[in-house]
Amino acid sequence: MNNIIVKDEVVIEKLIYEIRGKQVMLDSDLAKLYGTQTKRINEAVSRNKEKFPERFSWILDNYELEILRSQIATSSSRGGRRYNVRVFTEQGIAMLALY
Repeated sequence: MNNIIVKDEVVIEKLIYEIRGKQVMLDSDLAKLYGTQTKRINEAVSRNKEKFPERFSWILDNYELEILRSQIATSSSRGGRRYNVRVFTEQGIAMLALY
């Protein structure tokens, strides 16, 4: 009998946040799920801006970023990020899966 071994169990529900009244996921979390770097996720969006309107994906402003930090209890530093976090709605995630 074959046994399936799950290396890292990820609970997707814990990676979903509500921002601007929409359920979204962070670029860094999506990068981990897709097994790539966050900058590659953001490059795909930059190169295909017409496919990612603001209703699908946007960059958090400083106020939203502070609210997010309080929700997930992160430190005040961005971990070396130069830019604010990009978030994706369900439709944005579906578009991202094509790239």
